[in-house]
Amino acid sequence: MKLPKFLNSNLILKITSVNSTVIVIRLVIALFVQRILAEMVGQPGIAKVGKLRNVLAMLSSISTLGVSSGIIKYIAEYKSDESSLNKLFSGVFILGSIGTILSSALLFLFSETISVYLFGNPSFEVIILLLAALVPFVAMHRIFNSVISGLSDYKSYAKADLFAYVIGVVLLLTGLYFKNLKGALFGIALIPLVQWTMLLLVFGKILKSYLKFKELNWSTDFVRLLLVFSLMSFVSTFLINTVELDIITQIENRISENDAGNWTAMVNISKNYMAFATGLYSLYVLPRFSTIKTEIEFKKELVHIYKSILPFFGLGMILVYLFREFIIALVYPDFVGMESLFKWQLMGDFVKLCSVVMAHQFLAKKLVRNFIFSELLSLALFYLLTKIFITSYGVEGVVLAHLVRYVIYFVVVAILIKRYFSNLNSRSNNL
Repeated sequence: MKLPKFLNSNLILKITSVNSTVIVIRLVIALFVQRILAEMVGQPGIAKVGKLRNVLAMLSSISTLGVSSGIIKYIAEYKSDESSLNKLFSGVFILGSIGTILSSALLFLFSETISVYLFGNPSFEVIILLLAALVPFVAMHRIFNSVISGLSDYKSYAKADLFAYVIGVVLLLTGLYFKNLKGALFGIALIPLVQWTMLLLVFGKILKSYLKFKELNWSTDFVRLLLVFSLMSFVSTFLINTVELDIITQIENRISENDAGNWTAMVNISKNYMAFATGLYSLYVLPRFSTIKTEIEFKKELVHIYKSILPFFGLGMILVYLFREFIIALVYPDFVGMESLFKWQLMGDFVKLCSVVMAHQFLAKKLVRNFIFSELLSLALFYLLTKIFITSYGVEGVVLAHLVRYVIYFVVVAILIKRYFSNLNSRSNNL
């Protein structure tokens, strides 16, 4: 089926529209799955599911030492340079091997402790041990996924992602049917294996043409360059999920398990609609920003991105807010108190979208100090404001903290990027 002309001429909308078809299908399935989970495991169970997904996100970063963004950047730059690609993948697999071994070892050695911390019960230790065994697949999926993103093969990527998601849902529901919450967690833990298998089936030939394992010479030329991205990934992925885990625990301890489930459910809804933008970051924004050299080009591209996506996302968020009662009744029945979370969460997510698009300049240009400073500031604000606002506003304080955090983050990112181009222009004038 051909895309409308106005979509076909705009690569951003083209990528978004192809992704959107997949994401809408995923969203419908997700609503169905979340409804079943809500009815069978309740708010405390939803909170535990959220914790496991946080852990999986952390593992995807630790197991590869966070080189994903580096792979996307250098694939976009060196896709025609076979020698550089071999050196790149040699560095990737050196770091990936280290990250995988460390991650698996820590999960095996501290499985019971982690189980008690996450789920309040050592009986979930088997889930942690399963994750430990699957860490190599988590790492390989992350690496393969980054290669495909760097090549910007968005159509095939969308199909593979959808197939993997459907199979993952089947595993989750099967586990839920036979073993309730523990079975659902077991199914979620298997998803990285499914994702890796699907990428291999769909992109096997393409990956083989770029990832020539026999020609890898274990060169360390790219290791230092990739370690920069490792540091940034540690901040952006590992620490973010650590903070989210701690916030769920805070809500459980200071308010109630039900409120922890309400906030986790709100975050689930947020992640579902924000998924419309996630693919755009790696498939378009990062590769495009990597090639931009001047402030004028950057501003022009940023305005183009904003004009292309913000009206659609703004309208979508307004509709989510207007139909919030219907969404809760449809997906999370009996989650009393959840409705008040929508306003601040949606406003915060809109500002977040604007901010994160702009902040990809830090990744594209390896502005390590700027990236780390802005991310740490964002996390510190979220953590501290949550502690303060919970006292006065209860669980609603968490989403209020989310909004305030991203307003400040947006301003800081804009100032840092302005300073980067000012310094760049000064150096150019002095030459």
